[in-house]
Amino acid sequence: MQIKGSTVLITGANRGIGGEFVRQLQARGAGKIYATARDTDSIHLLGGVEGVEVLGLDITDDDQIEAVAARAVDVDLLINNAGVASGADLLAGDLEVIRREFEINFFGALKMTRAFAPVLGANGGGAVLNVLSAASWFSAPGATSYAASKAAAWSLTDATRVLLAAQGTEVLGLHMALVDTDMTAGIDAPKTHPADVVAAALDGIEQSRTEVLADPITVGLKSGLHLDPAARYGTRPNP
Repeated sequence: MQIKGSTVLITGANRGIGGEFVRQLQARGAGKIYATARDTDSIHLLGGVEGVEVLGLDITDDDQIEAVAARAVDVDLLINNAGVASGADLLAGDLEVIRREFEINFFGALKMTRAFAPVLGANGGGAVLNVLSAASWFSAPGATSYAASKAAAWSLTDATRVLLAAQGTEVLGLHMALVDTDMTAGIDAPKTHPADVVAAALDGIEQSRTEVLADPITVGLKSGLHLDPAARYGTRPNP
């Protein structure tokens, strides 16, 4: 689909990748942008920008999702960007924290897609973009809960692509390694700029692609999925 003239709804539009989506969509001529976030104060400046409507939305709240879907009936591109990284350990971490991570990273995207699938269908099909992660395919200490939630979201992306094909809705998964945002501020490692990630994602939408790998690390991880896990991780558990 073409970005120019489209009507887009973005979750988690208040900062980082979400804020960059708003900026680049405007630059590419999107007709209207619904910029949503749980805390609308964090995106209040966008309210004065022509073509941008700021909406409060907690994607774990069913009533709020229903209200936003009833309001934004002109959407033809849904960007499921909102996400969290708790750092929780799947075996030793607080289960409530882990559940919260899944509620946002997996169930939030699922609920938004369920709510907007009829809207997209009524508007000609359109597209869904799910912001995923290279952690969909690789788990590491300090991100095991996050990785599990993103792996689930990757499977969700494939499943909804199958289910929405009949109504002409394209579904794109965006994978990337570390991106220079607030979420990764405490990590000393190479990072991709949000502008580069978003540009690749929007190019992917316009090219009707099903998957975008936004950096060389992610490309490498995806290319090794056929290998035995011991080879991919470089370790074996103690006998």
